[in-house]
Amino acid sequence: MNLETKLAQIGNRKDPATGAFNPPIHHSTTYRHPRLGESTGFDYTRTKNPTRQILEDAIADLEGGVRGFAYASGMAAVVGILTLFQPGDHLVLSDDLYGGTYRVMEQMFRQYGISGTYVDTGDLSAVRDAISENTKAVFIETPTNPLMKITDLRGVVKIAQEHDILTIVDNTFLSPYFQRPLELGADIVFHSATKYLGGHNDVLAGLVVAKSEDLAERLFFLQNSIGAVLGPQDCWLVMRGMKTLALRMQRHDANARILAEFLQNHPKIEKVLYPGLADHPGHLVQAQQSTGFGGMISFYVKKPEFVPQILERIQLIAFAESLGGPESMITFPARQTHADIPEDVRNAIGVTDTLLRFSVGLEHSEDLLADLEQALR
Repeated sequence: MNLETKLAQIGNRKDPATGAFNPPIHHSTTYRHPRLGESTGFDYTRTKNPTRQILEDAIADLEGGVRGFAYASGMAAVVGILTLFQPGDHLVLSDDLYGGTYRVMEQMFRQYGISGTYVDTGDLSAVRDAISENTKAVFIETPTNPLMKITDLRGVVKIAQEHDILTIVDNTFLSPYFQRPLELGADIVFHSATKYLGGHNDVLAGLVVAKSEDLAERLFFLQNSIGAVLGPQDCWLVMRGMKTLALRMQRHDANARILAEFLQNHPKIEKVLYPGLADHPGHLVQAQQSTGFGGMISFYVKKPEFVPQILERIQLIAFAESLGGPESMITFPARQTHADIPEDVRNAIGVTDTLLRFSVGLEHSEDLLADLEQALR
């Protein structure tokens, strides 16, 4: 089936007893055994839950993996993946990662002997040069958050396979509707499902998909042992959101292209970072490995004093910290999502006091243009 059909049918035909279109929410934490040595397949909800199983199967199918895992948040998913590694292991990571991912790497896992080197993973020679004897994985965001850098996934996968290491991809910004890293050779893909997959700013969740059975078994052991699983009510909410993912991503993408062109031509804007623009350095690579450019734009204003002006004057667009919902919102990464990254590191990679990140929502593009225009006036 086509992806749109798979999305619309998530959860359907899972309750043959009633014929319900939407699956029941199984709140039970424990399940009866038929007899000694036998199980229904469900014993204790931390290990396996019928509602969570539907969501995990759905995301595995959408991403083309063997098994999916639903976590209590996107960061719980990141920690679950990083727990695969041992003291002495080394990772190569995108240099402008989401601040929360940087925080857990530097303030949690580094103290356990797991180190990381941050490079522009769009530069394949930089990736290759950063790999050492103890490197176990390349950890990628593409597009990156917030600088919208693009990584050639096929190129990184080739390098990783030459060194027998994993390729791990954060696919939050594009979702499986636009990009499927496992089909390009990646080993693990994950999402902050709070964002586009849930899609309504009403659920906190993380999703992970493994390409191989071996990785799936290791991730399952860690998920079950740590226990940061997604509750059944939230699983249902994510599935509810995913049913309309195709339509929403089409609108996010269409609106973002219009607004990126407007910002690119505005006299108070220094630079627009959006892969859908023909002059973006990653435009051609993105076009070759995805079917769309998404709804995320970052842009630099010409003067720092323009930042509070915009944030105070926007009316329809919200000044808020998340992304991927129906409502448009602007974030100030240096003070919000990337505040835990040292200032010198932020400035070096380009997360400066003139950078704003724009999650373009589902509103009419004319209304969004009018709000931006009056805020910048």
